[in-house]
Amino acid sequence: MRTHIVEDFSQPPDDGGALRLPSMPDWLARVDRVLGLIVAVPAALLVLAEIVLLFSGVCARYVLHRPLVWGDELASILFLWLAMTGAATALHRGAHMRMTAIVNRAGREWGAIWDTVALVASLLFLGLIAAPAYSYIQQQWMIVTPALEFNDGLRVAAIVYGVGCMLLMCVVKLLATGWKPALIGVVVSAAVVAGLDTAGPLLQSLGNLNLLIFFVGVVGFTVLSGMPIAFSFGLAVFSYLSLSTSMPLEIVVSRMDEGMSQLLLLAVPMFIFLGLLIEMTGMARAMIGFLASLLGHVRGGLSYVLVGAMYLISGISGSKAADMAAVAPILFPEMKKRGERPGELVALLSATGAQTETVPPSIVLITIGSVTGVSISALFTGGLLPGFVLALALCALVWWRSRRAQPVSSMRAPLSQVGKALLVAVPALALPVVIRFAVVEGIATATEVSTVGIVYALLAGLLIYRQFDWKRIGPMLVETAALSGAILIIIGTATAMAWALTQSGFSHSLAAFMEHLPGGAAAFMAVSVVMFVLLGSVLEGIPAIVLFGPLLFPIAREVGIHEVQYAMVVILSMGLGLFSPPFGVGYYGACAVSKIHPDEGIRPIVGYMIALFIGIVVIAAVPWISIGFLKTP
Repeated sequence: MRTHIVEDFSQPPDDGGALRLPSMPDWLARVDRVLGLIVAVPAALLVLAEIVLLFSGVCARYVLHRPLVWGDELASILFLWLAMTGAATALHRGAHMRMTAIVNRAGREWGAIWDTVALVASLLFLGLIAAPAYSYIQQQWMIVTPALEFNDGLRVAAIVYGVGCMLLMCVVKLLATGWKPALIGVVVSAAVVAGLDTAGPLLQSLGNLNLLIFFVGVVGFTVLSGMPIAFSFGLAVFSYLSLSTSMPLEIVVSRMDEGMSQLLLLAVPMFIFLGLLIEMTGMARAMIGFLASLLGHVRGGLSYVLVGAMYLISGISGSKAADMAAVAPILFPEMKKRGERPGELVALLSATGAQTETVPPSIVLITIGSVTGVSISALFTGGLLPGFVLALALCALVWWRSRRAQPVSSMRAPLSQVGKALLVAVPALALPVVIRFAVVEGIATATEVSTVGIVYALLAGLLIYRQFDWKRIGPMLVETAALSGAILIIIGTATAMAWALTQSGFSHSLAAFMEHLPGGAAAFMAVSVVMFVLLGSVLEGIPAIVLFGPLLFPIAREVGIHEVQYAMVVILSMGLGLFSPPFGVGYYGACAVSKIHPDEGIRPIVGYMIALFIGIVVIAAVPWISIGFLKTP
């Protein structure tokens, strides 16, 4: 019988740390291929449909002056299907993020056992979510969308479809592991489940101590033992609700739906596809050629370009994941050619994601203004300089780390060569200008603007650079869906975890503690920095702002801290937590976008996080950085 080698179910395909599975029988391989097709083909078509729909909305509103009133509604319906089929495609292709630092040190035999335990735990999460997902469809069945009069149950059926496909994929991979590892994995998982179930009555009496048990203990253990990050978050939420509360589990599915269905996040797949298109059309090569001629003689030159590019492009999409997806595919290939280590690249990309959280027009700034009453225009004015201060801190560290590195070119390029490279690169360099112009002039929304860039890149590739491979479009659409699904399902399960923290009463207890701190403004600011770094690692910026902003901003005003300065410190502290491993969701988003394994960035990122923390302390200590350019009343 012919056999096929099975690819890792939870690591990038080019990772090299594949799941330790034996050969897969031919009949099982055929089943696996069919499962891959029934999610990859719809996912690719959905990406294409969203691109066409969003760009049609731009044309209808700006050119024909007849907006598609149903456009956002249809885009939202398709988006959840894109997120779930993309997540299933990511599972099949091995694109889900997981930490394997401990597993890789366990040896081949024990590593295979840990891999199987992680696989069974993933099966457990998917099995737990299946029934509540079906019940959630029934709850939504009576809801009809206002413009299209579309049954909302058909929209949320995407969750059941995606979960069902992922369940079958995990079963196929479990069948391929062999009886011994599979038996050990099932026995270990069953023992843990039985132990927790037996301890249920005790857990219910522990109150908020369960938050520490499940959201620190369970999440920390499962993440570090190699379970996919999204499934780890989801399993912790399910365990917490089912064992320590009496809340219905359908709530977890509804919170995941809320997290994955934010229309703003549609910018993530659009910018991922734009990044792939820029590379395919030769625009990336033109831009890198110019930047290399300009900074090739400088040690760490392209690292400075990465910091500056993230600062300039930040806020265009409203999503850090989308910002990173727009920059990383352009710069990383050339930076790798120039000897940069992959771990260093993803560490710096994560750091720039945290650095640019206050650069307007940021959706986090808009959110904090809307829930706290702080002037959004003042936040926009105050957000530029703090981001620049952190950029200087990162550049200082880049200089220190690269001071002994040998530049690729030891001589400065002649002006004629720089001018020629600039002439070739002008159409490509104009892309960020076109994107920002489209947003500022109201031509496209933050969600739609990526499609303007896609059409521009398409025309530039066909008419200017004459480099366009139609055969690559299909694989690019599938890759876009897989990367997007891997990111979106993490956001969905993280949103469910944020909701569980809110319902526990933890937020009000924390606010009461902060209000009675001794030491005045300095102590309040110091505790706020530490607290929001920790919160940022488990909550995304928007949920954390909605939870704690209305509670803490009045306290900040009472102790004499300017609300704009406090907003900057809060946002940057949350950004630091969001992009800090092992819990920070943003870090895994950076790894997914750059297709670099999380393990590689753990050591290099420590220095960047320290640099950012020092910068935040300076911003907290010097109010002028945040409020110096505000108009005084």
